[in-house]
Amino acid sequence: MAELQGDTEITASLIRDLLRDQHADLAELPLREVEGGWGNQMWRLGDELAVRVQRMDTDFDHQLKERRWLPLIAPRLPLPIPVPMRNGAPSERFPRIWTVMTWVPGLPLDHAPITRSEHAADALATFLRALHVAAPTDAPADTVRGGHPSGLTNGFDDFLESVDADAIRSDAAAVRAVWEDAVAAPAWTGPAVWVHGDLHPANVVVADGTLAGVVDFGDLFAGDPAVDLAAAWLLLPAGGAERFFTIYAEADDATIRRARGLAVLKCLFLMLMGQNGDRGLPGGKPAWGPLGRTALDRVLSDA
Repeated sequence: MAELQGDTEITASLIRDLLRDQHADLAELPLREVEGGWGNQMWRLGDELAVRVQRMDTDFDHQLKERRWLPLIAPRLPLPIPVPMRNGAPSERFPRIWTVMTWVPGLPLDHAPITRSEHAADALATFLRALHVAAPTDAPADTVRGGHPSGLTNGFDDFLESVDADAIRSDAAAVRAVWEDAVAAPAWTGPAVWVHGDLHPANVVVADGTLAGVVDFGDLFAGDPAVDLAAAWLLLPAGGAERFFTIYAEADDATIRRARGLAVLKCLFLMLMGQNGDRGLPGGKPAWGPLGRTALDRVLSDA
């Protein structure tokens, strides 16, 4: 199915034309659209590659960041991530950038559940321990999401007020209590570490019932590891967070409190995405609402 990118319709024909112009040796490989995506659209290219094309994302920096840093980070991670292999430049035919990347096999978590909870908890904890190392001084920063939860209070209030009242009414006080505890928690005082920055069910890959890969590093930055540790509740089945933090083993109480609050924030975001129609994308994100609500139950139960 074609998508609209400004005045340019993204089709298989367009992708082949772009490849013929800039990477002719890849242009005749089998090509098929990948369902989903939001800021970028993905097209499978043969068995091992994918073309990542800017769609709603108008910021070149996200793909440029992946091009620069992922080849350096990927070799030390215990799960596969997409690695840029070829660069696509803006052209008269298509005014945005695009990147040929390695394909991570499996299905996103919003299409396939985790059924091997302990294995997935171990895999996620091991992955994040490997990712969360001190970043170099020229690493990208995010002063909003990479800072303390207190800087996101306006966003939290907006999300809580906007989410369907029937979906949150009985838990609103508990949700706010978790958030306020995160805001009251001490700030991160360690070195700024590499952070994925956007771990949610559409950005991790499941195979054989467990976590099998992590994708979409467009929000990669150096900051507080609590941003990623929120995934313990967002991604893992009930009870998985406790095992996750045991295996991760490097999060103090303050970091877990911040992570729990950030998990609540992301849960509310997922619920809003589920209830607010297509957000400009055909088909919308109807599965995200139930996933957000279920994850919120896990947070509140652990809290």
